[in-house]
Amino acid sequence: MDWLKAAQQLRDEGQPGVLVTVAEVRGHAPREAGAKMVVGRERIWGSVGGGNLEATAVARAREMIGSGTAEPAMHEARLNPHARNEHGRQCCGGVVRLLLEPLPVRPVVALFGVGHVGYELARILSRLPIRLLLVDSRPEQLDRVRLADVIDGTADVGIHRTLLGEQVLEQLPPGAHVLIMTHDHAEDYALCDAALRLPQPLGSIGLIGSAAKWTRFQAQLADAGHGPETISRITCPIGQPGITGKDPAVIAVAVAAALLAALGNRVAVEAAAQ
Repeated sequence: MDWLKAAQQLRDEGQPGVLVTVAEVRGHAPREAGAKMVVGRERIWGSVGGGNLEATAVARAREMIGSGTAEPAMHEARLNPHARNEHGRQCCGGVVRLLLEPLPVRPVVALFGVGHVGYELARILSRLPIRLLLVDSRPEQLDRVRLADVIDGTADVGIHRTLLGEQVLEQLPPGAHVLIMTHDHAEDYALCDAALRLPQPLGSIGLIGSAAKWTRFQAQLADAGHGPETISRITCPIGQPGITGKDPAVIAVAVAAALLAALGNRVAVEAAAQ
């Protein structure tokens, strides 16, 4: 597998990595400028020259993965017998500068219900550098013609037609953000109950609805054995305070604005760079 496919595989799997590039070569070196290698938590793809040069690059890359940094870094290696190296000597005689660029994991947003509001929200979120999962039990809501402008956005879009959205919930990675806005209040409640029972921590859980709906849901969740602290993990109603209106596009803008605050600065910076 080449470095480009490896980077795409890590992104598809939601795993972090680092792209290592030979940025500059002075004198003799085992690889030319432009050679690339992708480093994951447990595997590497490609090569920047082997030996101490590569072993040091892999170690530095995995330090970056462990710290979660998003900032690129430069590393210079002198390939001569007098240089102090960590993993043996290389006597090519040249100097190599490596660029290490983190391949960050894209945040996951799972949207349950792609009706009027869900569709408008999906259109907005599809312009962000995220993994966007669209879940609905109605095939017409997930028609690819209807979702053409969503699929063509910046986001990695996954489409899941299922009668049991709980099955998608169970597969979400830790830290995923969940938005529940199906066409059926019973389905909404089942998803809320299932989300609170997940073993992995979610980034946020949002439920569309009125104060009356949320009051009823809180009572039902309490009867199902959830304590007040657990129930408080659900935000209802959702949206940005101060943005009012019942038009689907207005609600979608308000929900997207609130979600951006939860996603943090990295998504905003990456979106600006697109």
